[in-house]
Amino acid sequence: WKVIYVGSAESESYDQELDSVLVGPVNLGENKFILETPAPDPTNVPKNELLGVTVLLVTCSYRGKEFTRIGYYVNNDYNTQELRDNPPPTPDLAQVVRNILVAKPHVTNFPIVWDISPEAAPAAASNDGFLAMDAS
Repeated sequence: WKVIYVGSAESESYDQELDSVLVGPVNLGENKFILETPAPDPTNVPKNELLGVTVLLVTCSYRGKEFTRIGYYVNNDYNTQELRDNPPPTPDLAQVVRNILVAKPHVTNFPIVWDISPEAAPAAASNDGFLAMDAS
């Protein structure tokens, strides 16, 4: 699992990997994890993008292949209406609050080949990227 803060929509060079953990083995079915990370480093975010909407990504990979990505919208804004109406010329980070819209994640799943040797993977994968199985 990786937790990535998108520092700028203009360039991936501002993305910050906040944490990365290995989990497993896990049982088949629904599993829940709590991921706690440090805050992003504001010095690695363009000053004109410190406030406003960005994205927090939680990705999961198996054997180096990403199979799910969960995106959450994040809004960074001042904690008072007065500061929102009259922001200082340089952002005052002590007055900024981060709201993560956890109720509406955007989930993207990617097909990957599971549990076969890398040499056998090209022959086993169907055109859609899922594992081809012989039921006989």
